[in-house]
Amino acid sequence: MMRFLRCLVVAGLALGAAAEKFEPTWNSLRQYECPEWFQDAKFGIYAHWGVYSVPGAPGNSDWYGRNMYKAGHPNRRFHEENYGPLDEFGYKDFVPMFTGEKFNADEWAELMVDAGARFGGPAGEHADGFSMWASKVNPWNAADMGPKRDVVAELEKAVRKRGLKYVVSLHHSWLWGWFPTWQEGTDCADPANASLYGPKLPETAQRLKSSKGWSSGALPMPYPVWEQVWLEKVKEVVDGYSPDLLWFDNRIQILSETIRQNMLAFAYNKADARGQEFVLTFKRPDFPLGVGTVDLERSRMPEIYPEPWLTDTSISPGTWSWSRDIEYYSTDRLIHDLVDIVSKNGCLLLNMAPHPDGSIPAEQQRILREMGAWLKLNGEAIYESRPWIYYGEGPTETKVGHLADQNFSGFTAEDIRFTERDGQLYAIAFGWPESGTLSVERFGKALYNGEITGVELVGHRGALQWERQALSLDIRLPQRKPCAHAYVFRIMR
Repeated sequence: MMRFLRCLVVAGLALGAAAEKFEPTWNSLRQYECPEWFQDAKFGIYAHWGVYSVPGAPGNSDWYGRNMYKAGHPNRRFHEENYGPLDEFGYKDFVPMFTGEKFNADEWAELMVDAGARFGGPAGEHADGFSMWASKVNPWNAADMGPKRDVVAELEKAVRKRGLKYVVSLHHSWLWGWFPTWQEGTDCADPANASLYGPKLPETAQRLKSSKGWSSGALPMPYPVWEQVWLEKVKEVVDGYSPDLLWFDNRIQILSETIRQNMLAFAYNKADARGQEFVLTFKRPDFPLGVGTVDLERSRMPEIYPEPWLTDTSISPGTWSWSRDIEYYSTDRLIHDLVDIVSKNGCLLLNMAPHPDGSIPAEQQRILREMGAWLKLNGEAIYESRPWIYYGEGPTETKVGHLADQNFSGFTAEDIRFTERDGQLYAIAFGWPESGTLSVERFGKALYNGEITGVELVGHRGALQWERQALSLDIRLPQRKPCAHAYVFRIMR
């Protein structure tokens, strides 16, 4: 009898294992399908807020923890002038200063709603190795140190309470070699701090100089124990907070193929067991195409891409986290970027940069609420839309490649983008011609042989005068603009 029961248990375990949809192989992981909610949502917000926010050094401040240890770097000079020598005050010593006394998850989530976002959340762990959740595998976490609050949990509750999908971003593959544990005379080299900074790496790992800045070429591959902790952190987030979208920064290709495959299979099977429509984004070449949704950092597709994709960018052109000299993109620029990305089958994940105390600076609130006001009026051309045959027209060619938008000055008033929703075609103009006439070349008789029965301007009451020429559709504009930033025309067919 006991033998029979043992057989039943073994058979049950085998059936349970077989019942999992995803196996840790690339072929099996290609069963991933990007859900409709993501394709419909179009716009999300997340936030770079952590220990790196505390010094607020000028420049790209989220890299402060790495750059403060580099001889000759402006962050190093800033650190020594404000906090003292590295052997007396290291990165770990910022942790008690990161108290987040003004952090309010409901206020953050409410701002996301006001901005028109359909998904949102925090940077769960940045490159500095400090987890923003109650981690059991990482003693350096926000529940036990710093603010002593589970930021990921608080935001999950606040975001979901408002009907938004929940996002957590993970950047922790960068932790391997982020801190110079080989560098004597710093707290990084002290084995007592290895739980934050990582294991002592060989001296050859300090060969990190190149014409383009830091390179990881001299680093050894991550040790198996370190890789396992990396994986366990992902499991904690997936198990504990069930994000609808799990976002990964680049550089995951330094991890073994086995770890990467096991991570994806774990996340997908957990979501499948919950009946959750789950999105996982990654940057190339960390994973093969088809096993997740592609994300481009400060970049975009040049044309319509057949699969849904994501762009992540910041509200600031120069930094991801708050800095004392932070500058901002204009609302115009961010709305134009959103429209361009959506016209090419993409979604935008926009980063905000909270103050070290957890509050959102007033200027960021203003920009985000202006985006929300525009979307409240014109969202019918954005949410639930899909690309048309052509993404648009105009003189601007967007730059492509990683971080390409840092060298992109934005669109012109002559640029127009197209979207389609439930059979309704939209033309979104980035400018308001002084002549009083907007000409859309794509709808001229020579380029579009379909019928046009009328043209409407979203936010304007009354009919518009229009005339279809061989080389353009000429729309006579009303005297008053219905909104700022961009203008949505319904092309009736």
